[in-house]
Amino acid sequence: MLTPAELVWLIAAVAKRDEAAFERLYAATRSKLFGVVLRILRRQDLAEEVIQEAYVKIWNSAGQFNPNLSSPITWMASIARNRAIDVVRKRSETSIEEEPAAMEVAADSPDPLARREMTEELKRLLECIGRLEPDRQKLVLLAYYNGWSREQLAAKFETPVNTVKTWLRRSMMDIRECLGL
Repeated sequence: MLTPAELVWLIAAVAKRDEAAFERLYAATRSKLFGVVLRILRRQDLAEEVIQEAYVKIWNSAGQFNPNLSSPITWMASIARNRAIDVVRKRSETSIEEEPAAMEVAADSPDPLARREMTEELKRLLECIGRLEPDRQKLVLLAYYNGWSREQLAAKFETPVNTVKTWLRRSMMDIRECLGL
């Protein structure tokens, strides 16, 4: 995996329509973005389509990336995640509450074998999420790991959408501060 600084450089080159930089960016980030999308869609064929669409958007939007607002991988993952959520919404009129698998939230701590395989970056992220209040942990995991919309979170937590939006923003700020970003 490339460093964040290298990814920033590649995105800047992509903004200038550098195809070689785009190929390097794709090779360095595809597996991570594919994992995000596959987790939401749970179908490889759909995930592959969404990844293709996400990279088209990354190609077209590279000039809008601002490294002062987010890390390159966060920006790219947001594009992929949002596209995957759009596909889920279009594919099904059923409520996410009606799908038992969608109600699952990651355990407080992964099993020992999975923990051994985690990258240091992921360990730091989980540690930072663990510092949030339990409700905020659940909110963040449902939003960014399970792909729930703000409206779905508002219904789940019986809270106005704007409050959910504020909670997510503050939680993400706390996580970024914890990570030193």
